[in-house]
Amino acid sequence: MYARRRHAYFLLMGGCLVLFVSAWAFVRLWSVPVAVGMCVVAMVIPPLAAVVANRRGPEDRWWDDPSGDPQSDEWWDELDGKRKPGSGPRP
Repeated sequence: MYARRRHAYFLLMGGCLVLFVSAWAFVRLWSVPVAVGMCVVAMVIPPLAAVVANRRGPEDRWWDDPSGDPQSDEWWDELDGKRKPGSGPRP
């Protein structure tokens, strides 16, 4: 999943660079308003790329990762029903 998100991020950012560079290298010679419009579209792409790169899929189980604090992890496991109360520390 991480590789797919990374590829999507680089594809979007590459498209952003292509839009920006081509707007001012070629398109401005024919139409400045179109070049400005291309830059506006290129301006919207980086935040969208960041959202795509940081989204989590349904199979990413980040909420189940232990926090590193044994007491907190034990408490959350008890609340989630993974362990019975007072059954001792996590193995």
